[in-house]
Amino acid sequence: MILRLLSAALAAGFLAAVVATGLQLSLTSPLILEAERYEQREPSRAAEVLPRTLPIVLAHSGHDHAAPDAAPEWQPAPGLQRMAFTGLATLVGGVGYALILGAVLLACGREPTLQTGLAFALAGFASVALAPGLGLPPELPGQEAAPLLARQAWWAMTAVSTAMGLYLIGVRRSLIAILGGLVLIVAPHVVGAPQTPDGASELPAALAAQFAARSLAIGAVFWAMIGLGLGWAWQSFGSAGRRHA
Repeated sequence: MILRLLSAALAAGFLAAVVATGLQLSLTSPLILEAERYEQREPSRAAEVLPRTLPIVLAHSGHDHAAPDAAPEWQPAPGLQRMAFTGLATLVGGVGYALILGAVLLACGREPTLQTGLAFALAGFASVALAPGLGLPPELPGQEAAPLLARQAWWAMTAVSTAMGLYLIGVRRSLIAILGGLVLIVAPHVVGAPQTPDGASELPAALAAQFAARSLAIGAVFWAMIGLGLGWAWQSFGSAGRRHA
């Protein structure tokens, strides 16, 4: 069972990473490079440029502001090296999420199939990307942001609360469970995400909005491919095992 789950997760993660990396490089990487050009116009922010192409589709992307005199952090060189690290980070995240998805399916008494894999994967996307993105949209370099610790805490609270709410609604399905699930899903947004400090930025609002929309769209495709890939691989490896038994 464990070997079958691991094999299915590896296959699903690889499939999702190939698709998502291609979408990232064509749809979001150009926006990141454009934003970095805006950011590098400000000398005080020259050390803050980070490789935002890495795990932007896996969850909510964020960044923290370094001190002006801090040493620049290492980052992949533009071109092939940056593309390779983007693909590697997406692959690692895809396999990890596929393992979690498969474990959740089995714990809930559901066999991974194309249908159940897709349904649970979309719930995963809603939990770790869509719901947190309503309060903390994916960010480009140069955007003002609340303190990193506060953003991480709100993201974790929102992801866990949304996942539990969807579980109660989709798996338990009793009236009290549905009501409790709705409360859990809404609660983090009632509390509110950390507020972005006021500050001038040369980054056009339209560019930031376009990046957030594309990142979430790619995230949805990424998660869908994980779910479909996991369901297909689980069934395929099970059939192959029975034939060799």
